[in-house]
Amino acid sequence: MLRSLVFLLAAAASSVWGSPVLATTNATLDSRAANALSFKWTSGQALIYPKNDNRKLAALKDPSIIFTNGKYHVFASTAVEAGYNLVYLSFTDFNQAENSNFFYLDQAPIGSGYRAAPQVFYMSTQKLWYLIYQDGNAAYSTNSDINNPSGWSSPKHFWSSQPSIISQNIGSGFWVDMWVICDSSNCFHFSSDDNGHLYRAQTSVANFPNGFSQPVIALSAAKNDLFEASNVYKVGSQYLLIVECIGSTGHRYFRSWTSNSIAGSWTALHASESDPFAGKSNVQFNGNVWTADISHGEAVRTNVDQTMTLPDCGPQQYLYQGLPNGATGSYNSLPWKLALLTSTTVSLGNSSF
Repeated sequence: MLRSLVFLLAAAASSVWGSPVLATTNATLDSRAANALSFKWTSGQALIYPKNDNRKLAALKDPSIIFTNGKYHVFASTAVEAGYNLVYLSFTDFNQAENSNFFYLDQAPIGSGYRAAPQVFYMSTQKLWYLIYQDGNAAYSTNSDINNPSGWSSPKHFWSSQPSIISQNIGSGFWVDMWVICDSSNCFHFSSDDNGHLYRAQTSVANFPNGFSQPVIALSAAKNDLFEASNVYKVGSQYLLIVECIGSTGHRYFRSWTSNSIAGSWTALHASESDPFAGKSNVQFNGNVWTADISHGEAVRTNVDQTMTLPDCGPQQYLYQGLPNGATGSYNSLPWKLALLTSTTVSLGNSSF
């Protein structure tokens, strides 16, 4: 099941990571070889962080990012001690990110109050942009023009209240981090509970955003081993799932899995603290090692539609939130900042691609 994903990543490496793909006869890679595939990343310094303005933000968190028509569009959570809302910014080059203007989305019909953890995509069947987020429920807003941040509609919800299966399993956790991905027939909604459960619900593409089923548990583990911030992407003919976890010393990292279908079973790919999808053990910093936390983020998407498809080739980049080393305080006051991971090497056994 992992075979096609392995070859896809290796093929991408030929142009992304600079070394030729090694030829193989009969192209036989079993699951043990597939699991030997390792991810390595570099990170720069923080690129996006709170402005010195009257908002007096503690942090920027939970980014969603796309690149379309020559411009990056970023949506993120704004954090202050009192709670969360959302912000939008755009730029044409990451070197400009630090100086980009912020549009606080409480100025749009999205409104004030608790809104957090956005995901943006273009629903091609409706010719409409969607922003998915949490507001105590699973919310969404729509916009016909990604360049008009004041055009986001007031919140609507996929369910009238928290589904019962989540209430039954959430324990002392929170229902967080909504994610939508569609195939040709159905749209799927993923969410987490900070208590070791990943939930999945579905509706037809024709009915979206209405008609979502009651969620089911798609994956479960110990609380810290399946915490929050899931992403699901289409990569070639398979699907890649990553989920944020809490490591043995409290630092954040990502585990990963693959599946043949969005609603299928998930097989571990790189799924441990010592062998993560992304974490302090496989990220090398350019300059100061400013954080040990590789936390809630999203791959930079150039295919911006509802299929959440990552490219077969080209640079693999991931915008994440990092907590500066030594930072302390209450959860909402921690000074998270946004930075960019860039993939550097993929290796299979002793062979470098």
